[in-house]
Amino acid sequence: MAVPKKRTGHSAQGKRRANWKATKPETTICSNCGEPVLTHTVCTACGYYKGEPVRLQDKAAAVAVKETKKPAKKTAKKSTKKAEAKVEETKAEEVKVEEVKAEETAVEEEKEDKSVEE
Repeated sequence: MAVPKKRTGHSAQGKRRANWKATKPETTICSNCGEPVLTHTVCTACGYYKGEPVRLQDKAAAVAVKETKKPAKKTAKKSTKKAEAKVEETKAEEVKVEEVKAEETAVEEEKEDKSVEE
């Protein structure tokens, strides 16, 4: 093994180490709770990584929540379709009413024009 003949001076040592700079660690925001987290690590606040729970207990709870929510979503879609159909029906009725009113005003204007000419 090589052994240096003389000690390295303080200034030479400092010049060599001048490029050893500390960098800030990369952080991201947790998709579950919004806390800043080191990249590629589990969130210390909520225990999630890439939007999924890491602990087995949390995974079981998440699956149970998803199973209970699935039927609710299907009924919500049906109710929105019904609501949209009702809105379309009311719009159609409003259009018909407006057409009838427009025809009535046109007929009244024609009557007034005839009476003015006579």
